[in-house]
Amino acid sequence: MRHTPEVLDYEGVFPSKRPRPGEGEPVRKPIFKEPVLDQPAQDSAPPLTNADGSPSFMALEAGQWQDKRGHSLTFAFLFLFSVILYFRPYEMIPALSSFKTMAFYTGIITLAIYFVSQMVLEGNLTSRPREVNMVLLMGLAALLSIPFAIDPSEAWSEFVDLAIKTILIFLVLVNVLRTELRVKMLFWLVLAVSIYLSVNVIKDYQAGIFKLGAAEQNTQRVAGSIKNLFDNSNDLALHLVTMIPISIALALEKKNPLRKVVFFGIALLMISAVIITFSRGGFIGLIAVTLVLVRKLGRRNKSTALAALVLGIIFFIVVAPGSYSGRLATIFDSASDITGSSSQRTQVLKRSVLVALRYPIFGVGLGNFHHKSFQELGTHNAYTQVAAETGIAAMVCYIIFLVHPLRKLRMIERQLFERNENSRFYYLSIGLQASLVGFMVASFFAAVAYQWYVYYLVAYAIALRRIYYLEEAKKVSQLNHG
Repeated sequence: MRHTPEVLDYEGVFPSKRPRPGEGEPVRKPIFKEPVLDQPAQDSAPPLTNADGSPSFMALEAGQWQDKRGHSLTFAFLFLFSVILYFRPYEMIPALSSFKTMAFYTGIITLAIYFVSQMVLEGNLTSRPREVNMVLLMGLAALLSIPFAIDPSEAWSEFVDLAIKTILIFLVLVNVLRTELRVKMLFWLVLAVSIYLSVNVIKDYQAGIFKLGAAEQNTQRVAGSIKNLFDNSNDLALHLVTMIPISIALALEKKNPLRKVVFFGIALLMISAVIITFSRGGFIGLIAVTLVLVRKLGRRNKSTALAALVLGIIFFIVVAPGSYSGRLATIFDSASDITGSSSQRTQVLKRSVLVALRYPIFGVGLGNFHHKSFQELGTHNAYTQVAAETGIAAMVCYIIFLVHPLRKLRMIERQLFERNENSRFYYLSIGLQASLVGFMVASFFAAVAYQWYVYYLVAYAIALRRIYYLEEAKKVSQLNHG
């Protein structure tokens, strides 16, 4: 907080009469010294203490973390695990087709190295920001749902095959992403995957290579060229929607024009791929991302933001296929959807809400909702997926897990905006906010609560604020002791 002086150190237009020395009051020394321009401003960063001497928000936030370097070997294996997770090289390279368990064993090695390194480095198993607490509670709720599940063996299988793996790798991400370089390396990796997926989606669409939608028996859609995470059109669109703001933030954080061209080009490529997937959830998520970026980036330059929005609309109109408008119309008129998927998903959503209300404490068991659904369909909604399968309390934890990093990123954005500082933290905080909002909106139409997408995003957000607040605390400490 800037210091506002109570006594003004300037002369008025008509200076008041003052007693001469020796006549009346003694001569007072000036209260304020002339500023030394060569020294940095003392309020260039938020103070570590409040006016009453209590620790400030920045000090409390920085105090959650230990400013220690480490986990280099852990990060090396974590990066390798991420490469295998996203690219699935055993499917792309025929010579590796027999190594389908490489992700599992790489993950085991990563966890083993992590636990040893973490205990040596900090003496605990993990740091405990609120997001970690919420994930642990979600894992506990998923575990408690197993004995009460309709099919306990299926719930246990879902817990072991997906939920526990996601939680453990998330803990590794939170504690290992200690430097900006590590975060950027994962950004570049995921953007490389996104470029590969986008190019192949566009090529498949142009060549007429489609995949029959599992829930839409009367239509054909392009699918991702990498299975598991991306072979479903809606999941692919959701992933690309969350990556577009990161690409834009990387374009804005530096003044290098070539860098801007490259990263803006990647963003436009991913937008094209989202449109070609014909995903309604992806389209709504894309609108949400656009609104967040225009609103926040436009605070500094409204005309530029407005021009970018107009150009984006023109680009959308040029790229969108002729039948795309008809697809979007089914969002508002489910009767016009010849595939029946729109009305079907509305019914499933209602059913999942009723199941969550009927089984509010433990749910019907992890991965067991299809037993209470019709036609064995899943929830197609991340929020009701958690509520119906593991209880309403678990859904509350899941929502806090999504919202809390948004609040923290907004605080960083606000601090830097008030200081009129266009640093890399400013743009990355806005980009990650848009990514999280895009996921929160798009995941309303996809059962992806335990998939990897958002856990990486939240880990990026935690890493960003860790790096930012430790760097700010160090800066303020140097100023105070300088």
